[in-house]
Amino acid sequence: MTRDLVGYGGTWPDFTWPNGARLAVSVVVNFEEGAEQQVLDGDPASERIGEVISVVPEGKPDQGQAQIFGYGTRAGVWRMARALDRHEVPATIFACGRAAERAAPALSALARAGHEVACHGWLWRPHADYDSAEEEAADLDRAIAAIAKASGEPPRGFFCRGAESPWTRALLRDRGFVYTSNGFDDDLPYRDSDGLLVVPYALDSNDMKFFHPNGFVRAREMVDYVSDALDVLQAEADEGLPRLLNIGFHLRIVGRPGRFKAFQGVLAELARRRDDLWIARRIDIARAFSRAVP
Repeated sequence: MTRDLVGYGGTWPDFTWPNGARLAVSVVVNFEEGAEQQVLDGDPASERIGEVISVVPEGKPDQGQAQIFGYGTRAGVWRMARALDRHEVPATIFACGRAAERAAPALSALARAGHEVACHGWLWRPHADYDSAEEEAADLDRAIAAIAKASGEPPRGFFCRGAESPWTRALLRDRGFVYTSNGFDDDLPYRDSDGLLVVPYALDSNDMKFFHPNGFVRAREMVDYVSDALDVLQAEADEGLPRLLNIGFHLRIVGRPGRFKAFQGVLAELARRRDDLWIARRIDIARAFSRAVP
């Protein structure tokens, strides 16, 4: 793949989002718990990133790490679902297939509430580490089936941990996906060289930074960071430039009481600014952009 370091070249398409706003906001809730790699589940190794870096020897079952993840679908998801409903914020759920299979009641509840369920791979792993298109295709189809069973319809959007493989986008196109979100390089959707729509995602306005030493510590820090991003993009939108802000959350991270105020605070800030924003699911953003920029 040839890197495109030019993009729109400083000349962005001139359009407004469906409600007349220039700034769209996508709220993403990652649904990965039960799909992280665990020796307990027959995987070759266990995920090491959690509340602490795991000290369990490589290849040994890590019950503690599994329970840290399990909190997300046992407790965190319900707290977060109520907050989304209370603030009337539509979200996109990045759901891993094995998580959808194991925690189907929670994912079904989110789908019934009107949130989009997109595909986050079968496992919470980079698709770049697949050795063949056939192996990746098998896991992708397995994930699509599990998500469709839990949510009631097949996913139309995709995002994997880390990076895609050389075959990922061709597999997505063959399966009728509307967009991929493995792009961190723009403030607007764009099309790749083969025509697949990329709805970019972001890792800075993302609660994973609570798990990184250079990231957030107190809940208010994430709220302030997102508010700053909204201020900058809204100023650009006021100048007539269309923009998109992505905000990412995880059940096991902001679902915890000590960090839940970050989730509440961001949703409250979005609700406060609602008249100036288009808060939408990613599938709606993808379709709106395709209509506006054919």
